[in-house]
Amino acid sequence: MNDYEIVTLYFKRDEAAISETEKKYGAYCFKIAHNILDYKEDVEECLNDMYHHAWNAIPPASPKHLGAWLSKVIRNLALDLWAKKHAQKRYAGMEEIFDEIKDCIPSPKSVEHEMEEKELTAFINAWLKTLPSEERVLFLRRYWMGDSLKELEKEYEVSHGKLAKKMYHLRASLKTALEKEGYSL
Repeated sequence: MNDYEIVTLYFKRDEAAISETEKKYGAYCFKIAHNILDYKEDVEECLNDMYHHAWNAIPPASPKHLGAWLSKVIRNLALDLWAKKHAQKRYAGMEEIFDEIKDCIPSPKSVEHEMEEKELTAFINAWLKTLPSEERVLFLRRYWMGDSLKELEKEYEVSHGKLAKKMYHLRASLKTALEKEGYSL
C-alpha cells in the first residue's frame, strides 16, 4: 500500500491505517527509536505513541511522504524519552553522538524563536543538498537516525579511521558554513 492510500485510511478514520503504517514503516521507525533508546520496552512505547500521534494528527495533517513524517515523529518521541530517562541517568548511548555534533549546531540560547529555527533548518537542508549523495546519506544516518559508526563502517565497508575522518570533515564543513552565515556556535 502506498503512502497516499495509507493517509486516505487515516482520513476515513479506518483503523486499518495503523496496521498498514506498521507493516510499511514499523521496522524503519523501530530502528530509528532503537538507535536512540536501546531498551526494547522504551522503543515499543515510542512506537505506540507514534501510532497514536499519527491517528490524532491525520487529519488535518496530510503528509505526502509518510515515512519522512513518521521518522520525524518517532525521532522526537525517542529523544524526549531519552532526555527524560537521561535525567534519571539510565542512558549513555546518545552522548557520543551529541558530543560529536555539539560544536556544529547553535546553542538553543542563540536560536531564540521559531522563525530562527525554521531558518536554521532551511539552511542545514540547503547545506545537505550541496553534499554528494553518499556524504549526505552518511550525515543523516549518523546524526538524524543515530546509526552507530560500527553499523556504518560495516555497511560502507570502510575502516573506523576513514569513516571517523569523513564524519569530522562533514561536521567541520557544516560548522564553517554556519559561521559564514552568521550563526553563533
